[in-house]
Amino acid sequence: SPELVQQEIWGHLCCHYAIRTLMLDAATQSGQDPDRISFVAALRITRRSLSHSTFPPSQP
Repeated sequence: SPELVQQEIWGHLCCHYAIRTLMLDAATQSGQDPDRISFVAALRITRRSLSHSTFPPSQP
């Protein structure tokens, strides 16, 4: 449905923004130019780190 397509697009935009924010933070902390960091590499690192976590959080 159109509502679900819109939700999917917003989900992708939010993930893109979050990864770009992580890239900026990493670049700032290491003294690097943020434009020199690969988005694809950051995406792979994010996927790997999320695969080792529990999502959604377990119920107590």
